[in-house]
Amino acid sequence: MAGLTSSTIGRKYAMALSAMFLLIFLIMHLTVNFLSVFGPDAFNAASDFMGYNPLIQFIMQPVLGFAVIFHFVLGFILEIKNRKARPVKYAVNNGAANSSWMSRNMLISGLVILAFLVLHMYDFWWHEINFKYIERNEVDNLRYWGELHERFGNIWRVILYVVSFVLLGLHLAHGFQSSFQSIGARHPKYTPTIKTLGKWYSILIPAGFIFIAVFHFLTQ
Repeated sequence: MAGLTSSTIGRKYAMALSAMFLLIFLIMHLTVNFLSVFGPDAFNAASDFMGYNPLIQFIMQPVLGFAVIFHFVLGFILEIKNRKARPVKYAVNNGAANSSWMSRNMLISGLVILAFLVLHMYDFWWHEINFKYIERNEVDNLRYWGELHERFGNIWRVILYVVSFVLLGLHLAHGFQSSFQSIGARHPKYTPTIKTLGKWYSILIPAGFIFIAVFHFLTQ
């Protein structure tokens, strides 16, 4: 790992791999959460399986936590090194003519997403840890849907989630394509397809999460 992150190319490659891992996780996370739209039964069953499965709890969950921290920390390191590489600003810098808004503001959108993750972890992960390991409550495999539904009864929380997912979409719009480019997947034949997939991914994934939040708010 030290060798992989010791060079600029290595850091970008590692950043891309962590991004791809998180892209896959978002699909899985959305799939499970979307079950809540169809009622408590399927969502409760899926959540209970994930909440008490040792493979998920003691292997996949720590790996996911490491990937999130690694991705954000490495992103900040890359941004700092990029800024140091050009300490003197150009006399004329028309950023909009040379790059997209998303690519120029990945750090900003990343910081907002990180702040959102803290809230999201407090809302669900910390509550779950407290329920199972601190208070040591009895197993209640029917609680998940009700807890999710209750969280989105607050209009301000829903608004915050919507704004965060919009920024996530902007982050993904650049990050999806950039991750493939960083590992060398750049070819006249394949790049247009990657761009198209990235565009739809950055729209559909955030839109799915937004739909879930709004759905539960409107069905209170």
